[in-house]
Amino acid sequence: MKETGIVYSEQHRSHKTGRHHPESRRRLRVIMDTLRKQHLFSREEYRFITPKTAQLEDLQLVHSRDHIELVKQVCNSGGGLLDLGDTIASKGTFTAAAYAVGSALSAVDEVVTGRLRNAFALTRPPGHHAGSDYAMGFCIFNNVSIAASYLATKGFQRILILDIDAHHGNGTQDIFYNSSEVLYVSLHEDPREFPGVGFDDEVGRGEGLGFTVNVPFPLGTGDSAYLKAMREIVAPITREFTPQFILLSAGFDGYFLDPVGRLNLSHQVFSLIFQEMLDLASEICEDRLVAVLEGGYYTRRLGQLVLSTILPMAGKSLPASVHSHPVDSETEKRAEKVVERVKKAQSEFWDTLDA
Repeated sequence: MKETGIVYSEQHRSHKTGRHHPESRRRLRVIMDTLRKQHLFSREEYRFITPKTAQLEDLQLVHSRDHIELVKQVCNSGGGLLDLGDTIASKGTFTAAAYAVGSALSAVDEVVTGRLRNAFALTRPPGHHAGSDYAMGFCIFNNVSIAASYLATKGFQRILILDIDAHHGNGTQDIFYNSSEVLYVSLHEDPREFPGVGFDDEVGRGEGLGFTVNVPFPLGTGDSAYLKAMREIVAPITREFTPQFILLSAGFDGYFLDPVGRLNLSHQVFSLIFQEMLDLASEICEDRLVAVLEGGYYTRRLGQLVLSTILPMAGKSLPASVHSHPVDSETEKRAEKVVERVKKAQSEFWDTLDA
C-alpha cells in the first residue's frame, strides 16, 4: 500500500502574530509534538515531506500581482496589518506564506504522480479567506485554491474542494464562483458572524452556476446535523460530479471547545468526515485526496484532532473520543431544516438530490 504523506516546513515559524493571537506558531508545534509522541515519524505507512517554497508563477495562478507585491512590501517594511481586522504580517510572513502554498503544491504533486496514496499539508498561515487581491481572516495566500488551479494546469477538469472549517471560505468561493471545473462545497457556521458571505442561495454564476454549495448551520450545531449534511448533500453531489481529485480545506475550529469557532462538534466527527471522503476518493478518483490545514485554535486538543484524521488516511484505527458535550435539541432541529432547505435548492443542479 502506498504511503500517506505529511508535508511540513519549519518555515511556518517565520510568521509571527504575537503570543495572544489565536493563529500562533504554537498550533503547528502541538500538532507535530502529537505526531512524534504517536511515533508516526518511524511508521512505514507515513512519509514526512519538506516542501519547497512557491514561486511567483504559482502565486499568480490565483492572486493578482498587486496583492503579492503588497504582502511583500509590508513584510519588507517590518510587518503590519493586511486588512481592517487581525490579519497580521511580520517580517517573515511572506516566506512562511510562500512555503504554506509550497506545502499544498508538494502534497498535490506527490499524489498526482502516484508516489503517495494521499497527503495532509500542515500549512500556516491558513488560506481559505484570502481572495485573489486581498488578505483576510488570518489568511495571506489561498493555499487550497492555488493547489486546485495548479491541478487544472495538469489537466484535471473536475476538482472538488470540501471546506469543513467553521467559517465559510469566502476567498475560495470568490476565486471559483464562475468555474465549472472546481466544485466548492462548504459546511460552516452562520456567516453573519463572519465573513458575511456563504449563504445557501450563493450557488455560483455563469459557467459556475450550481458549482458552489453552501450549508450555513446555526451557531451551536452538533454532530448529527453535520453528518446528515455530509451523507445527504456532500456524498451524493460528489458521486454525481465524479471529481478527479479531492481537496479538503481542513479546519478544526468547529470543535466545541474552540475559542474562535461557534459550532458544537465532537472530537470523533472529524475522523468520520475524513473517512467518508477517503471512501469517496477510493470509489471515484483512485484515492487522490489532499487535506490542507485551515483553522483550529484550541491548542490543547488540536494535535489529537489532526491525528484523528491522519490515522484513517493511512487506514489506521482511530483513538477513542475522550470528551463529551451537550447538544441543544432545538438547534439540531433548526440545523436539520437547513440541510433540507439546501437539498431542495441544490436539486435544481444535481439530479441525485431530486425528491
